Amino acid sequence: MNIKTIFLGAIALSMVSGAALAGALDEPDNMAPFFTDAGMKTMKPEADFKAAWGAMAKDKQDMMMKECQDAAMSKPHAEFCANLMMYAGHK
Repeated sequence: MNIKTIFLGAIALSMVSGAALAGALDEPDNMAPFFTDAGMKTMKPEADFKAAWGAMAKDKQDMMMKECQDAAMSKPHAEFCANLMMYAGHK
């Protein structure tokens, strides 16, 4: 019985921690306004990037800025974060 409880607890913990790892930068709905293509490979020009940033809710902006300032979180999104800091981070 204890092994079953431990196993179920480990599964639940891994599910919760896995959801916590996905941040604002990993949400396609948050990132799509900044890209010209559905595959999110080509970023929009500066004016459009700034417009997308300005149209975003303040809480999402705060989450994205926080993640871009975290080296581990921003690593997969380095180019995006560099643009975010350049275009939107220093108003």
